Amino acid sequence: MNTDRHDPDNGRLPYALYRAAQVREFDRIAIEEYGLAGELLMERAGEAVFAALRRIWPEAKDITVLAGAGNNAGDGFVVARLAREAGLSVRVLQPGDPGRLRGDARRHAERYAKIGGLWLPFEGLPERTDLIVDALFGTGLDRPVEGRWADSIRAANAHRAPVIAVDIPSGLNADTGAVMGEAVSAAATVTFIALKQGLFTGEGPQACGRILFDPLGVPPKVYARQILSARRLDWSRMTRHFGPRPRAAHKGHFGHVLVVGGNLGMGGAARLAAEAAARCGAGLVSLATRPEHAAALAAARPEIMARGVTSAGELEPLIERASVVAVGPGLGHDDWACDLWQRVLESGLPLVMDADALNLLAESPRRRDDWALTPHPGEAARLLGEATVDVQADRFAAVERLQRRFGGVVALKGAGTLIHAGGTRPPGLCTQGNPGMACGGMGDVLTGLVAGLLAQGLDPEEAAEAAVCLHGAAADRAARDGERGLLASDLLPELRPLLNPAVPSPGESVP
Repeated sequence: MNTDRHDPDNGRLPYALYRAAQVREFDRIAIEEYGLAGELLMERAGEAVFAALRRIWPEAKDITVLAGAGNNAGDGFVVARLAREAGLSVRVLQPGDPGRLRGDARRHAERYAKIGGLWLPFEGLPERTDLIVDALFGTGLDRPVEGRWADSIRAANAHRAPVIAVDIPSGLNADTGAVMGEAVSAAATVTFIALKQGLFTGEGPQACGRILFDPLGVPPKVYARQILSARRLDWSRMTRHFGPRPRAAHKGHFGHVLVVGGNLGMGGAARLAAEAAARCGAGLVSLATRPEHAAALAAARPEIMARGVTSAGELEPLIERASVVAVGPGLGHDDWACDLWQRVLESGLPLVMDADALNLLAESPRRRDDWALTPHPGEAARLLGEATVDVQADRFAAVERLQRRFGGVVALKGAGTLIHAGGTRPPGLCTQGNPGMACGGMGDVLTGLVAGLLAQGLDPEEAAEAAVCLHGAAADRAARDGERGLLASDLLPELRPLLNPAVPSPGESVP
């Protein structure tokens, strides 16, 4: 079975995401209403994993399969049988009781045993094996992994051989992306029927590695029976907002962003936000900052109209000219910051709030529909009055709580940033970006991008989704020379190529 059809490397992963229970319902419908036997689906799953491992690791000659006691184990036994039939050295190691295997999984295990396949209790991994197949737990895991099961996962993670996970890395929660005690850290995961939302956020990306997808021949009509739980987003889906500009366009057509921030010693944060707003196409960008920073900021980037302000009253002429305000980057928490924050709230303009503005909001909560909030997990925890670990335990639930409490659109940053605007539309989940983004200033750039796109006429949800994907795509381009050492300002030169589709120059003929 050719999993290249849905290989993330060529951008073909589906965009619909589901909860585990929904995917199990698809499986049931396919079997009971469309006549696809469970044994056949299991065979196809094993074929997909075997095809993937042969393609990714063509030199692997010795395969170790870690098998559980459910349907996921059945997929693993198919992989083991196919490997043995292909002349590879293979063994199945099982931490649990083989007698618990039932139904289709049992039948596939027996088919493997009949051809002389090695099937042993798990007593540790062989020192030399080329590849480990994780077929311990599927999406039905509902409690933390313990005992010999946890031992087998730790052994797989410590081994020199790469791991390929069957459907989902064992120990990863398919709905939340949280680790349930212990979780396999796979180099690749082949997932089936539909994409599970937990694979793409929280600990999911680390646990899954490269994600491949195979629908196992489930008829497309089956998917109409469930409403997707989340939407996968990437930059290719956002380019529709950025066609060629009218030839008669002028700066007044593209809005005026006012960035408020840059307290003493933190002028760089405000500059990053302002420059990002300009680089993503805002017509004008002003920056209200401490007077001590204004001259240096104007000299460093003369296109940004930097103004030193000592009080909220000095914001008035800037607010009058602005169409969008971004507040928070380097804002601080002193009287100056609080006064400016309060005046911005009273402005009536669409707002983007980040960093210290969110911390002030946590102290004085309010709700409105025309703002975008961009918290990282720590800021989200303060806004919700809970611990960061609680936010990360279920990021989907956390972003829903944030949006319900504060309104507008919320972008919960982190691996697999979530964007939610409430209503019946499921949240978006951006699958772009990389660990190099874990450095100071990245959030300031995102703030400026959201504000710049709002100023150009996108609604708050569109602006947040497009900005998050643009942010991630620019970071991925900037990380071509490596993730370690990536700086927030490295993203800025990457914005223009992404935002400008290839169009004929004036006078150039169109074929």
